[in-house]
Amino acid sequence: MRRFVILAAAALALQASGAALAIDYASVARTAILYETSSMQARRLAIIHAGTPVEVVIASPDLQWVKVRDSGGGMTWIEGGALSKQRTVLITATQAAVRRNPASNAPVAFEVVRDVVLEFVSSAPDGWVKVRHPDGSEGYLRTTEVWGV
Repeated sequence: MRRFVILAAAALALQASGAALAIDYASVARTAILYETSSMQARRLAIIHAGTPVEVVIASPDLQWVKVRDSGGGMTWIEGGALSKQRTVLITATQAAVRRNPASNAPVAFEVVRDVVLEFVSSAPDGWVKVRHPDGSEGYLRTTEVWGV
C-alpha cells in the first residue's frame, strides 16, 4: 500500500509540473551492429540497416552508446555515432495506401508494403503522419500502419 501511495504521489507531482513522458525515436544513419551490452567486446546480436527507425531507451552520458528498442520489441545497444536524428517510419501493415491528405477518403498518392522505410516528415491531426518516399513523393498514413512515431 505504501508503494502505491508513493507512486501515486510521484505521478501527481509529475503531472502538476507539466512534465510529460515522451518516447524518443531516431534512425540508423549507417548499417551497424547491435550489441548485447554497451561495449565493442560484447556479444554481437545482429546487423541493422541504414534508415531503420529505433526507439531510444537510454543513452550513456557521453552518448557513445545508446540502448534501443526495435519494431519487434527487442532491446539492444548500438554505437551512438550510428544514429541519426533524421526520423523514419517502418510500415507495419501488410499493404498501406499513402493518401494525399490526412483523410481515409483522400486520393491515394502511392502504395507501400510491410517493412518499407519512409522518411518521417511530421505528425498530422487525428492519428495521421506525413511521410516522404525516397523518390520525393509525399503523403499521409495512419499511425496504426507504421512504427516509429
